[in-house]
Amino acid sequence: MSDRPTSASDARRAAVTLLDKVLGEGLLLAECQTQVLERLEPADRARAQRLALEVLRSLERADRVLAKHLRKPPALHVRNALRLGTVELCSGGAAHGVVNDIVNLVARHRRHAQLKGLVNAVLRKVATDGPTEWAKLRVPRLPKWLRSPLAQAWGSDAMLAIEAAHLKGAPLDLSFKPGADLSALGGKPTPTGSLRLDDAGQVSALPGYEQGDWWVQDAAAALPARLIHAQAGERVLDLCAAPGGKTLQMAAAGADVTAVDISEGRLARLQENLTRTGFSAHVIAGDVLAQKGQYDAVLLDAPCSATGTIRRHPDLPHAKDGAGFGALIELQAQMLAHAWTLVRPGGRLVYCTCSLLPDEGECQIEDALEMFPEARIGDRVQILEGIDPAWITEEGGLRLRPDYWPEIGGMDGFYMAELIKAEH
Repeated sequence: MSDRPTSASDARRAAVTLLDKVLGEGLLLAECQTQVLERLEPADRARAQRLALEVLRSLERADRVLAKHLRKPPALHVRNALRLGTVELCSGGAAHGVVNDIVNLVARHRRHAQLKGLVNAVLRKVATDGPTEWAKLRVPRLPKWLRSPLAQAWGSDAMLAIEAAHLKGAPLDLSFKPGADLSALGGKPTPTGSLRLDDAGQVSALPGYEQGDWWVQDAAAALPARLIHAQAGERVLDLCAAPGGKTLQMAAAGADVTAVDISEGRLARLQENLTRTGFSAHVIAGDVLAQKGQYDAVLLDAPCSATGTIRRHPDLPHAKDGAGFGALIELQAQMLAHAWTLVRPGGRLVYCTCSLLPDEGECQIEDALEMFPEARIGDRVQILEGIDPAWITEEGGLRLRPDYWPEIGGMDGFYMAELIKAEH
C-alpha cells in the first residue's frame, strides 16, 4: 500500500466522508462506500475502508481522548476528522503526516476552514499525550439499545468478551474449491475447515482470486451449507442467497442449486462470483414468499439484525437503533413457514441468521417445531467438523458468538438449525 502523501490524503479524506455518512446520515458503509470510494485506486480504497472501520471500532476511545482538549464538540465533519487523526496517532501513526493531512483536509472544507488552527492544536496535544491515555481506556461498549438485550441473553462476562472481539476486528476467511492449491496464500486452517488470513490486504490481488479458486466467507457463515450437506444431483433452494457464498458451496458439491434474492444488485455480485469460480446455479430475482416447487433441501439465510457481524461491520450499531428488529422477526417467521412448504417429504431445511439475538434464532426454531408437527431437529450438527458440543443449544441448533475462538481471531455471531420433514 502506497504511503505517498497524495495517496494517504485521498484515503483519509474518503474515510472521513464515510464517517460523515454513517454517523451523520445513519447509512451503513455498504450503502455508501461504492459512491464515496469509486474514484480511488484499489489500494487507497482499501486503506480508506480500513481507516473508517478502525475509527468506528474505537469511537468511544477517540471521543474520550478528544474530550480533554475540546470545550465543546465541533461540527460533525471536523469531529470525524479529529477522530480519525486521534485513532491513527494513538495507534502508532507518524505525527507529522497524520496531523498535516487532517489539518489540510479541514482547511479545504468550504464551511469549516477557519477551524484548521483548532484541529492542529488539538492533534498536536493528542500526539503527545494520546497514546499513553489510549492504552488505559476500557474496551468500547456497544450502545445501550443493543448491549442490554445481548447482556440479558448471554450474561455480562460474555458481553465483555463479545465487545473485546468487536474491537479486534476480523481476519479474512476463505471457502475454496475442492482440491484448490492455496499454499501461496499463506493462511491457516480454522477448526471448521475455512482458510484464515490475518493480514490479507487487497482481496482481488491475492493469489487464486482471478482463477476463482476461493471466495470470501466468514468461517461461521460457511457452516450452514455444511450443515445442509448438499449432495450431487440434489435439487437445492438457496433463499436470500446473495452475495452467494452458500450457493457456491452447494454448487461445488454438485447440487442443482436455485438461488433466490430480492435484490438485483446483490444478485449481480452473486453472478460475478459464479462466473469467477466457474460454478453454475439458477439465479432468480424475486420475493422468497412467492417461490414455489419442491426441493430436496432448502437453505434460508433470513434477513436479520446482522448483530453477529459487528466485528466486521462496526458501522451497524452507530447507523441503526434497533427500531426495525420487530418487523424483521415477523418476516423471518413468515419466510420460515413458507420455506417449509418448499421442502419435499423426507427433505430438510436449514434456517440461519447472522444475529446474536435469540428472538431471531433459537426462538424461531422453537416456534417452528410447535407449528410443524411433521418436523424434527436434525442431528448432523453434532458431527460438524470443529464444533464445540457446548455450542449446541437446548432445542438442537447451533449458536456461534464472536467471543468463540479468541486465540485465533473469533468468528461471526450466527445461529443455525436443521429441520427434517417426515416422509408422510
